[in-house]
Amino acid sequence: MRQQTTLKTTVSIDGVGLHSGHPVRAHFHPAPPDYGLVFLRREHPDHPIPARLDSASSFDLATTLKQGDVSIGTVEHALSAAAGVGLDNCLIEIEGPEVPILDGSALPFVRLFHAAGFERQNALSRPLSLTRSVEVVREDRRVEYVPDGANANLTITYEIDFPHPIVGRQELTFTLKAEEFASRIAPARTFGFAREVEAMRARGLARGGSLHNAVVLDDTGIISGPLRFRDEFVRHKVMDLIGDLALLGRPLTGHIHARKAGHALHIEFARALDAALRSPAVELPDAEEDEQRASGTS
Repeated sequence: MRQQTTLKTTVSIDGVGLHSGHPVRAHFHPAPPDYGLVFLRREHPDHPIPARLDSASSFDLATTLKQGDVSIGTVEHALSAAAGVGLDNCLIEIEGPEVPILDGSALPFVRLFHAAGFERQNALSRPLSLTRSVEVVREDRRVEYVPDGANANLTITYEIDFPHPIVGRQELTFTLKAEEFASRIAPARTFGFAREVEAMRARGLARGGSLHNAVVLDDTGIISGPLRFRDEFVRHKVMDLIGDLALLGRPLTGHIHARKAGHALHIEFARALDAALRSPAVELPDAEEDEQRASGTS
């Protein structure tokens, strides 16, 4: 286990909402131990939205959190960046209806967090783990958790398969470590197909999407410039999964195998994990022991 972390100072970033198309600004504030990651829309200061599974409300091409009548969309990239670098406690204040899409990856958030600096706190981060497998299957799509007592981190094996000459079948196995996340996963951008854009906009989605904040493909190739990785598509899926799993509220250890999944299946899987973790048969680290270790007492 490690000490919890927050930011040393407040940092902010401007952009556009991917789906709303509105100008938005995000402010990331330091927060106390055990606060977690909490969103707050500036126009609704009395309605904080914890980044937890019970706040997850919709998953149509992005993950949206909601408490009462207040919602914040497209949270997964910022949450992935926080989980990827080990940021445990942060108040994320948003001016607008969703988190800015920026370049379509988690990298701008990672750089922003490093610019703020990290502060270790007098509390321990207590990872979650299970002693049995958990699986969610929907036709040919699946996500499975397998215990791995020899691994103190989370390992993800993700497989995608798109009938497109540039994408095709891709598979990646990645073990979550801060320095590896920043270089191998965070830069991977969201992607979409040009033929689907008009249909999405007719549904009120992707109004802020452009060739500058997504990898866009036509029927034969890429129309938005070169890829950052040959397998950038599956790397972005790993990034999305890390962000959605952040809604568990604590780091997870073990091995996850995902195939042809997306936000909706990620959240369904996370809820299955959460239900298994709440089972009396699951043994979690003792909270009092954790507090003693964090304070240096015995």
